[in-house]
Amino acid sequence: MNREKMAQKLKELRGDKPREEVAVELGISYSSVVAYELGERVPRDEVKVKIASYYGVPVEDIFFIGQNDTQSNQNN
Repeated sequence: MNREKMAQKLKELRGDKPREEVAVELGISYSSVVAYELGERVPRDEVKVKIASYYGVPVEDIFFIGQNDTQSNQNN
């Protein structure tokens, strides 16, 4: 998992919505939202599913960005 890409995607998905609001709506702490968006921490699987559902995107689109690219390059 590329934490930098995860963090960037989470920030993009949040847009202009305040982090506090996202934290409350997800039922997680504000500090967790910040840590995920800075790439300092990776959420547990249950939280990954909750975040993806909240933003209406597949879990893979947030947390597994570019992993297939790496595998494809290794096979070439």
